[in-house]
Amino acid sequence: MDSGRSKCHADPETHEDLASLDRAINIMRAKNRPFIVDPILDPLHFGFTQSIVRYHEVRKNHPDVEMMLGVGNITELTHADTMGMNALLLGICSELNINQILATEVSQHACRSIKEADVARRIMYAAKQQDTLPKHINPALMALHETAPFPYSLAEIEELAGQIKDPSFRIQTSADGVHIFNRDGLHTAIDPFDLFPHLHVEQDGGHAFYLGVELARAQIAWQLGKRFTQDQALTWGCATDNAEATVDLHTFKPAGTTLQKKS
Repeated sequence: MDSGRSKCHADPETHEDLASLDRAINIMRAKNRPFIVDPILDPLHFGFTQSIVRYHEVRKNHPDVEMMLGVGNITELTHADTMGMNALLLGICSELNINQILATEVSQHACRSIKEADVARRIMYAAKQQDTLPKHINPALMALHETAPFPYSLAEIEELAGQIKDPSFRIQTSADGVHIFNRDGLHTAIDPFDLFPHLHVEQDGGHAFYLGVELARAQIAWQLGKRFTQDQALTWGCATDNAEATVDLHTFKPAGTTLQKKS
């Protein structure tokens, strides 16, 4: 809003007709009315690349006008995960000083698109303010992969396993696979079913269930290149609601499954 008046929406008569958009801009300026310019982002294979060029051209010709970019024509109409799309499109908005976006959640695969766009705009704003690349600012848009998924090498895990003197199982991952170990030895595999014969928990249903859950998490983490921490759910960035956000950071973290079982 400017001066209590609604902003009008200025579109070209046809997608490619920037002359008509220029005329609309001049009319709105002559009337001293606030307005938002929408050069229209087209779907892939239906003018997407040219529409990006069009946005750049409008910004070059009109450095100070308010512009809008509707991301839905890409996120809704492309069957691919939307996080990367939103990151890239909001990066374009940041470069072109586009302050208005239209994000939608109509298609089921785009059901987190508004949250993703919100996170992306914050990351891009921070990167722009700090004059840096949009890296290591916030991991919320990295749902599937992580920059450092395996904190320990196989050699380090083998060294740790050699120091264990109790029967409790530890589970870790490295680039070499999923590792489970206790005082009785270390076993490595990709498929948790290959590990089960070595665990000897056939008569302990509760323990077998627990190990199955943890090993399945570890396998998924290894396959995707995610960080695995025993007794903690895998993190999926802003693709899911983060229960950790409700934890009081001034208190100790609640006990995980293993500690709860012992107590």
